[in-house]
Amino acid sequence: MKRSIGRLPIGICLFICFFVACTKKPERQMITVLNPVGAPSPTPLIPMAPRLDTLEGKTIYIVDVMYPLTHQLFEEIQKVFSQKYPKTKWVIKSKAGTYFDDDPKLWAEIKASAQGMIIGVGH
Repeated sequence: MKRSIGRLPIGICLFICFFVACTKKPERQMITVLNPVGAPSPTPLIPMAPRLDTLEGKTIYIVDVMYPLTHQLFEEIQKVFSQKYPKTKWVIKSKAGTYFDDDPKLWAEIKASAQGMIIGVGH
């Protein structure tokens, strides 16, 4: 009997706390939520360059964007392509700056001297 009498006040307190919590009206607060996505500007679509009908007699630039330890890879690519396409001139050029930087001098040289370009962006 002593056990049930000792637990009774605890049970009554828990019931009263539960009753008060359930009957109390919550306070309404208004919060402002911002969309982190925002409104991105439209991306202009630029079509790909037309495919060359042949590589014979063409000059193709292999552009290295200076990703670490890739210049040797581009030299090997040039050797393999030179063997497979001996009538094509393969030129390796390193781009100034990083991948994200513009290099107008290189782009002008490629437009003036080449018929195609391969750009290596790393591994």
